[in-house]
Amino acid sequence: MPTAAPTADRSRRRPFWTMERRDSLAGYLFIAPQLCGIVLFVLIPLGLVVWYSLHEWNVLAGTFRFVGDANYKKLAADPALPEVLGATAVFSVGLVVFNLSLALLLAILVNQKLRGITVFRTIFFSPVVVSLVAWTIVWNFLLQANGGINGLLQLIGITGPNWLRSPPTAMASVIVVQVFKNVGLNMVLFLAALQGVPRELYEAARVDGASRFTQFHAITVPLISPTILLTMIITIVGSLQVFAQIAVLTQGGPGMSTTVLVYYLYQQAFQFHRFGYGATISILLFLIVAVLTFAQWQMRKRIVFYEN
Repeated sequence: MPTAAPTADRSRRRPFWTMERRDSLAGYLFIAPQLCGIVLFVLIPLGLVVWYSLHEWNVLAGTFRFVGDANYKKLAADPALPEVLGATAVFSVGLVVFNLSLALLLAILVNQKLRGITVFRTIFFSPVVVSLVAWTIVWNFLLQANGGINGLLQLIGITGPNWLRSPPTAMASVIVVQVFKNVGLNMVLFLAALQGVPRELYEAARVDGASRFTQFHAITVPLISPTILLTMIITIVGSLQVFAQIAVLTQGGPGMSTTVLVYYLYQQAFQFHRFGYGATISILLFLIVAVLTFAQWQMRKRIVFYEN
């Protein structure tokens, strides 16, 4: 009898690979690719950028020396930074306002049950899948002094300017090109949100005598507010990362009127070979994006219907 008890205890001992441990292992294996991607392509590069910002790195001269916070002091005293931030703000605000407004208007128009409406949805969305560089090059030809836009204006007796060589029209042109390029994506998101609004609410509002504007303000906007928040965040973050349009259309000019922060970063790092200073500018860009995204996320309780 004394020797039977240990044997019975061992037989009742739980196996190592329990159902709970197998489920946990399966979960870790599923998130491992995404976790490795975040570590390799987000955390490590971010750490390297911070490290480079503490150094003066000139590839042509072959120098790489520690300078501490010298790049940050240089950035704070940079006389061109206010103008760059101003151009970035103008571009971002203009893009967000016109993109979201036009996308919502198009979504309302193509949400009608009409014959052939799918064709119009495809036409409005098609610029999204066009190559960004090809799209920008075509618009570059259209916006020249003797380009297609001025040719159309001349047919009605209007002499158009050289759109890309005057500061006000250059910024407006870049904004319009970017709006037409990506408005279809936000249109599709708004269209999906509009189709999720119950028709019964509109019918009840019409019975109560509500006008179309009242229906839009009291029913449509609150119910699609989560999509409005999503598109706003996506558009703002995208506007702060624009580069190809500026590089192809204006190269930051005339003067520095269209030199946004990303293009200024490119100039400092890859044209002037100040990689340490370019890394410092990229950290500023990261902080701006993070602050704006956090602020918009905190605003959700006021602008998103489901959070009230």
